[in-house]
Amino acid sequence: MITTPPLVIAVDGPAASGKGTIAKALARHYGLPFMDTGKLYRACGLAVRLAGHDPYDSDAAAQAARQLDPALLDDPDLMSALNSDYASIVSSHPAVRAVLFEVQRSFAKQSGGAVLDGRDIGTVIAPDAIAKLFVTAAPEVRAQRRHAEQAGRAKETGGSDQTLADVLADIHARDARDSGRSAAPLVQASDAALLDTSNLSIAAAVAAAIALVEKARAQHSR
Repeated sequence: MITTPPLVIAVDGPAASGKGTIAKALARHYGLPFMDTGKLYRACGLAVRLAGHDPYDSDAAAQAARQLDPALLDDPDLMSALNSDYASIVSSHPAVRAVLFEVQRSFAKQSGGAVLDGRDIGTVIAPDAIAKLFVTAAPEVRAQRRHAEQAGRAKETGGSDQTLADVLADIHARDARDSGRSAAPLVQASDAALLDTSNLSIAAAVAAAIALVEKARAQHSR
């Protein structure tokens, strides 16, 4: 009797590439549970901020990860520009990644399958995933998307948003940190399909992602 392995979909890519939107759409399409792994690191960064610690302090960051309060995942400040910087910094600590690794791996091991998005899903968290996507876009495009997102959030909260130039600088800095860290750096898995969303609408990007997943499933069943 041939058994069908659970459909695990790994969606990796840099900040503001569209990977989160695509991963959520894939989860809805296939009826699978979804995890935005970046929120775990954002919550860890927020915990460090609220405690008044330096995000470069690996011991403090690891302690925050071990004692992570799930309520922080819904905190309004989770997606702020400042917290994005904290998240990127704390995620570079091997000790933090080790703590959060088990949470992510357990989610990916569900018997019915799952969709996870992040930066090391296809390489570290779920290296045996049936379908792997590496979603990217030009830095300028990603900066425009993030700037528009932050401007919209600023109108709702009454806060101020960064300039486009500032956001682009942050994008470049985060790319450098994510790709250059020693622990689980951002890198395209050798068997991941590349999806460049620079010139794609959301609908077109999702359709392309579904097609890539179906292609991977067909190849896996051979």
